[in-house]
Amino acid sequence: MRSPVTGIVTLILLLLIVIVGYSSIFTVQQTEQALVVRLGRPVDVVSQPGLNFKAPFIDTVISIDKRILDLENPSQEVIASDQKRLVVDAFARYRIKDALRFYQSVGSIQAANLQLTTLLNAALRRVLGEVSFITVVRDEREGLMAKIRTQLDREAEGYGIQVVDVRIRRADLPEANSQAVYQRMQTERQREAAEFRAQGGQKAQEIRSKADREATVIIADANSTSEQVRGTGDAERNRLFAEAYGKDPDFFAFYRSMSAYEQALRPGDTRFLLRPDSDFFRFFGTSSGKPGGAAAAPAAPKQ
Repeated sequence: MRSPVTGIVTLILLLLIVIVGYSSIFTVQQTEQALVVRLGRPVDVVSQPGLNFKAPFIDTVISIDKRILDLENPSQEVIASDQKRLVVDAFARYRIKDALRFYQSVGSIQAANLQLTTLLNAALRRVLGEVSFITVVRDEREGLMAKIRTQLDREAEGYGIQVVDVRIRRADLPEANSQAVYQRMQTERQREAAEFRAQGGQKAQEIRSKADREATVIIADANSTSEQVRGTGDAERNRLFAEAYGKDPDFFAFYRSMSAYEQALRPGDTRFLLRPDSDFFRFFGTSSGKPGGAAAAPAAPKQ
């Protein structure tokens, strides 16, 4: 029969075995890699997920994320090649590809973010300072971001970091410059509008002048045509009167007198001071218009 002391010793040995065994194993997750440090000196890097072993009590396991990490960069003011100031808001994505170098150079993700922020700002100033404002905001932004990523990745390689992507969210003028540009654009648009209105007014005046000139020509042509028609009518009337006078001079004299009476004796305030025996009233006495009521001489017989 075993003594109680033997049982206690056995239990203690089992407990020690469990503790040593538990201290000798560690698990690496799918999203991380592990760095085994022995007495402050890195001895191994485990990048594959699963169960692994280490020396108990003297080895320490440091887990390092191997997922793609985000680096948020505060807005920076950059001067373009045309001396225009830009406010650039950018961010980067990176992963830790060399855990040992990462641990030896920066030690933690927080320290890595600080270092990468400095490198990213420097790359932004270098690349954007070589191009104009229009190139940054409109023409070649994709190419510029690729160039910044290449430079940042080359510098971050010394820290065991791989830069996956660099993006420029916004690149714009500072607020004060934006207001100045807006005012300048507004003034330019107002000047163009005034110029267009002046050109429109000039064109309208030209159209009105042309229309007035054409109207004057048309009216002049119409007046000329009407005068010609009137002249033709008067000539025809005179011809008819001449023919009538040649056929019957007495009737023609009577017609002319009747026309004169019509024009002279219209209603109104017109007064005439004439002698009763005036030639103007010769047809008031006799129908032949001859004085003294003498009858007209008989026409000579035709031969």
